[in-house]
Amino acid sequence: MTLPVARTRDEAHLYLDLHPCERCGSVETTWEHALVAAPEGLAARYAGACAGCGAERRHLFGLPEREVGAGPFPTFGGSEPSQLLDAGEWLWVADLTAGNVPADDPDAARQALAIAVAAVEEVVKFVPPGEEQVPERAFWTDLGRQVRGAEPGRFQVDRLLVVRDAYRRLAG
Repeated sequence: MTLPVARTRDEAHLYLDLHPCERCGSVETTWEHALVAAPEGLAARYAGACAGCGAERRHLFGLPEREVGAGPFPTFGGSEPSQLLDAGEWLWVADLTAGNVPADDPDAARQALAIAVAAVEEVVKFVPPGEEQVPERAFWTDLGRQVRGAEPGRFQVDRLLVVRDAYRRLAG
């Protein structure tokens, strides 16, 4: 079995935020990060106690072949598509974040829109060169398939780039 790769710390934390405690449903956990030996090789371990119920939470992620350089927040990954979140989940994150931009806090608004821009860019990474839309194989979660099923046209490259650029303009 191969561990799914967390390309960056930001991507790992987003994944952890989207996967709440199985016992109580809380996402509130103070995560401790360490590199550990796993049967699959060196791995990134995130462990902590759920703030809601105290349950021990633990996730192991594979490491990327090439380290992704530190960039401005958020840095979700390099040029390759995510193995943790599918294309529909990334668009859901963009929609959720852009839909909750605070009107009274410009710094928080810029940060939220930066997340939305980066999430849309992650969707685009699933499009093979020369193709015009995200392929069906890029949707492997229930949420991702639901988002795609609700509006499949949103996964055309042209539309994705228009949305990304609109978020960028709003952030600027």
